[in-house]
This record gives sequence, C-alpha cells and structure tokens, in this order.
Amino acid sequence: MYNHIPAYVNDLERVVSEPIPWPEIDKASILVAGANGLIGSFFVDCLMHRNRTRGSGIILYALCRDGPKAEKRFRDYLPDENFHLIIQDVCEALACEMHFDYIIHAAGNAHPLAFAVAPVETMKANILGSLNLLEYARTRNPRRFIFVSSTEIYGWNDSGEHGLKEDYCGRLDCLNPRAAYPEGKRASETLCAAYHKEHAINVVIARPGYIYGPTMIEDTTKADAQFIRNALKGVNIVMKSPGTQRRSYCHVSDMASSLLYLMTYAENAAAYNVADSSSTATIREFAETLAGIAGVALVYENPDDLEKAGYSQAGNRVLDAGKLEALGWRARVSLPEGLRSVMHILRR
Repeated sequence: MYNHIPAYVNDLERVVSEPIPWPEIDKASILVAGANGLIGSFFVDCLMHRNRTRGSGIILYALCRDGPKAEKRFRDYLPDENFHLIIQDVCEALACEMHFDYIIHAAGNAHPLAFAVAPVETMKANILGSLNLLEYARTRNPRRFIFVSSTEIYGWNDSGEHGLKEDYCGRLDCLNPRAAYPEGKRASETLCAAYHKEHAINVVIARPGYIYGPTMIEDTTKADAQFIRNALKGVNIVMKSPGTQRRSYCHVSDMASSLLYLMTYAENAAAYNVADSSSTATIREFAETLAGIAGVALVYENPDDLEKAGYSQAGNRVLDAGKLEALGWRARVSLPEGLRSVMHILRR
C-alpha cells in the first residue's frame, strides 16, 4: 500500500535491520492472524520487504476475515510464491493443514465503537480466536506462538502508579459490556498460559501500549486515529474529553521490531510490555503535538452517549518496558518524529 513511499520504506528497513538472529526467521513459515490490522499489516510488509531486499525466503501466510480488503491491501504480493492469503474468521477452526514455525495472533476488534456496539463479537474474536489458534498450535507444535494482547488488561490503575510492570493486576468492572475487550484479552492470556502448562506450547505475550502509524485502519474509532484523520484534512482536531489520561505511545515500526525480539529472544510463557519511554504523553499532549505539525487548531466537543460507552475510564496507563529492553529491544521513533512521518506518508 505504501511501499512506493520512501519514508515508509525507511520504516520497514529500520525494522528488518534489527540485530536479531535472522537465521531463525529467514526461510521460516509464519502465520500472521489479523493481517489487515494496524500491527499485522505493517508486520507483513516488514517480512515481505525482508524477502525482497535480502532474499530471506520467509513463507508468509496472512490470515484476514475481509477477503476483498485483504486482496486490495496486499495486491502487490499476490503473485509472490512466498505469500499466501487465508481468508476466514478466527472464530472458526483454521481450515488449513500447513505447519507454521511461528504464529502471530493479532486479530480482533480493537476500537472503542466496536466495544460499545458489538461487545459479544469483540469478546469472541479474542477468546475463540485464541482458542482456535492455540488448538491448531497444539497439533502442529510451532517454534513459538505470540499473542498480541493490550495495555487494557491492566484495567483501572488504582494505585496511580506510573510505569506499570507485567506483574501488575488492575481492576475491571466485568458487568460493564465495554469490558468485553480487556476481559477478552485477559482470558486469552490465561488460555496461552493454560496451553503452555497442559500442552507445552511455546507461548509469549506482547502487551502493546498505544500503537499508532500509517497503517491505522481508516474506519477505526480510536481517538488518536480520528485526530490524524482530521489533521490530514486540514480541519480542527476535535477532543471529546479533557484528555488528561497519560499513556505510553509507540510507533508501529517499534511494535513490529518488538515482535522480532519476542520471536527470537523472549522467555517462554512470559508477558512483555511494548512501550516507548520517550513517548509518554497525555491524550491532550498527543493531540497538541499533532495539531502543531498539521497547523490546525485543537477544539472540544461533548461526546454522544454511544461514543462515551466505548471510552476507557482507566486513567493513567504508563508501561514499564524494561523487561523487553533487557532483551536488547529499543524504541527508535519518538512521538513527534513518528507523527511527522505518519502525516508525510498518508499525504502522499
């Protein structure tokens, strides 16, 4: 989609130049579930860039629910013998018989409106999707299964603490339908731990902070994506809350590189936060930075009831990525640099 834009190619090149043991990944067979999404689509581009610039021979399977969208998104790869589309819903058992060396589970609804209007589907995509993929892994024993979880599993940060570590357990209201997303992620993490315990599946859990990048889905209702869409149109960025919650942001290229480190270096049956300590900001600060880059104003409106139903009320959620950094991973893209790059790429 963006492979003709030098800035995007630079993002890909930065990822595939990471000093990891590439012989473990080159020529491997890799399934990326949720390949149409923000993280999955960028990761697919990274692996295909690696193939085309290094002749790595990675055999890539991109699992997507929306066939026409996937064919459009990955049309440049369709003639490539090392690229394969699998069109199906992860809520159904995998209809294939391939052996995958690595399975990356990044599928599921991940935007607030879906949490409000489709909580059942949101929860099913996480729990049933994880169950189906783990069951497939049980019978075929991949080298590693990586589940892309969420910072939302930390729930309410009652302590007010900054720098949440992987052993922190926050509070969730399980009777609030909006909890379908974090509770689905929590249950999926427990499934990963259970399959490791009972079936010796090699599993690793990634807990991303707030990921942004040019591969954001066009119709996502995440606040940061809405801000970027407004900035691209040259209209005012609209905030529908004071935006005082402090978050850990991370550019999608840094998220992609974290997956490579987790594939090759991570401890089995462990969880790792993915966050850029230099990109900690409130929602308002994120919007102000973007507004300054785009030359637009920041304004406020009251949200409607449906929008409010999808909002997270968790307050501050700043992650400590020290455990991941101990593997050698480093975030490379600061928030201002990342937002300038996103605007540049999406304007082309």
